[in-house]
Amino acid sequence: MAELTFELPDGSTREIDIVQVLNAGYAGRSQDDVAAHIAELAELGVPTPSVTPTLYPVAPYLAQQIDRVAVQHRRTSGEAEWALVVAGDGELLLTAACDHTDRDLEVHGVAWSKNAGPDVLARRAWRLADVEPRLDDLTLRAWVTHDGTETEIQHGTLGELLTPAYWVDVLRSRDALTPGTVLISGTIPMAPGVDQFADAWRVELGDPATGDTIRLAYDVRPMPEPIG
Repeated sequence: MAELTFELPDGSTREIDIVQVLNAGYAGRSQDDVAAHIAELAELGVPTPSVTPTLYPVAPYLAQQIDRVAVQHRRTSGEAEWALVVAGDGELLLTAACDHTDRDLEVHGVAWSKNAGPDVLARRAWRLADVEPRLDDLTLRAWVTHDGTETEIQHGTLGELLTPAYWVDVLRSRDALTPGTVLISGTIPMAPGVDQFADAWRVELGDPATGDTIRLAYDVRPMPEPIG
C-alpha cells in the first residue's frame, strides 16, 4: 500500500492510502487516435488488443510521487496521462500522471509491463467537480530529455480521451469506485520521430481558463548490471 499526499488549490492537503490502481489503455475518444497509439506500440512489437478500451490492474505500491525512476534497461518510457483519485471521503480528485512502462516486457504482456514500472503522480490535484465543466479544454503535454536537450513529445487536450465520468461509471459498475482507488486515463498520441526512450520525462496538466498547471517531472536512471 502507498500513501500519497495531494495539495489542493486552496492550500489544503489530502492524504490518501492507495489500495487499488487501474491503468486504462487505448482510451481515446477518436478511433483514429486509438489506431495511432496501437500503431505506435505495434512498431515496438506489442500485440494488438482484442477489445478497446482496456483496463489493467497495477500493484498499489506502484502509484508514486517521485523524481527519479530506476530502470533495468534503456527501452522504457513514460506516457502523459491524467489520474482520477478517490479520496477517503469519496471525493474525486484529478491530477497529472505518467505511466512508466517497460517496452521490452510489453511485447510479452501489457499487464506485465504495467507492473514493471511506477505510475508517477503529481503532488498537486484539483477537485474534479471544480474543473468538470471545462474538462475537454484542459491540456495535456509531455517533454522528454536526451543529453540535456528537452523536446515536446505529446501535446493535446482531455477532449481527446474518454472522460473521467465514463470511467466513474465503469468503476461503479465493478463496485470499484472506492476510497484509495487510482484510475490512470490512457494517453494521447506521441509526436512522430521523437525518441521516447529518454533520460527524463516531464508532464503538465493545464487549465487554460485559470492559468493553473499541475506538473510532474522525473529522471530515468539505469540500474547497475546484475552480478552473477
